[in-house]
Amino acid sequence: MRPGVPAARGGTSGSAPGPVREERTSTSSASRPPREERTLTSVAAGDRYEEPQDLPRLWHVTLSVSGEEVPLVDLRRALEQLAHDHPFLLTSRYAGDHAEIRYWEEARDLHDAAAVALRLWGEHRQSAGLPPWEIVGLEVIDRETYHQRIAEGYGPPPAAPVGVHPF
Repeated sequence: MRPGVPAARGGTSGSAPGPVREERTSTSSASRPPREERTLTSVAAGDRYEEPQDLPRLWHVTLSVSGEEVPLVDLRRALEQLAHDHPFLLTSRYAGDHAEIRYWEEARDLHDAAAVALRLWGEHRQSAGLPPWEIVGLEVIDRETYHQRIAEGYGPPPAAPVGVHPF
């Protein structure tokens, strides 16, 4: 192949490589070869579209925390602020020494959803005024499993009263 000449693509019978667009040369582009126009191709009939495997999915997260007793009014205010900061929060239930937070997380896989959940309490502790409690439980299940459990009568009921509620 000669320098400055575009390579022929796809043809083996000596046919022309396709339309070539000429460019005006100036001092800055004198060393660049002319660019070949690309032709659009489509998917052949009968080819199937397959969904990429790494798209985000919805995960139902239940995070349980506990620690030393705190005033209920302060805890409620902190959980309401957390719900404001984390808009996907479905419901929070609380008592003076423990709380349960349930929400949907969008993540590529269970590992990513769990990692976000494990950081949630600590990352929002100062901004929401959450107590210095530790995470004592975590459940992360996919959407299908959540709905299957509900349909079979297992697991917690759907988070009907969205918001922050006492146990």
